[in-house]
Amino acid sequence: MSLLNKYPCAVQVTIDVAGGKWKPLIIHYLMSGTKRFGELQRLIGTVTQRSLTLQIRELESHGIVRREVFNEVPPRVEYTLTEFGKTLAPVLDAMKRWGENYIDSARDVNVDRRD
Repeated sequence: MSLLNKYPCAVQVTIDVAGGKWKPLIIHYLMSGTKRFGELQRLIGTVTQRSLTLQIRELESHGIVRREVFNEVPPRVEYTLTEFGKTLAPVLDAMKRWGENYIDSARDVNVDRRD
């Protein structure tokens, strides 16, 4: 099945590749540079080791994240955004701005907008 048949809408492709609960945060934190697994886990906070591992693997399979294993004892693994992954910067920046505006507008009217 071609990508065109699988994804009739480009937004759906973006959500499948870079969306979800943890992938945007992984990409966001890697925008500032290379990170080790433990660093990502601490930055994100509530993600489990299993979830983070699975999300990073998916990002790797889509060419968004590069995993580099160093032949050391103990083994060291670092994650970096690929050049292709860096093209998501405008998307993440837009999400960040939207979130900031949402927080400001909710604060202005003192409303919890989860309805």
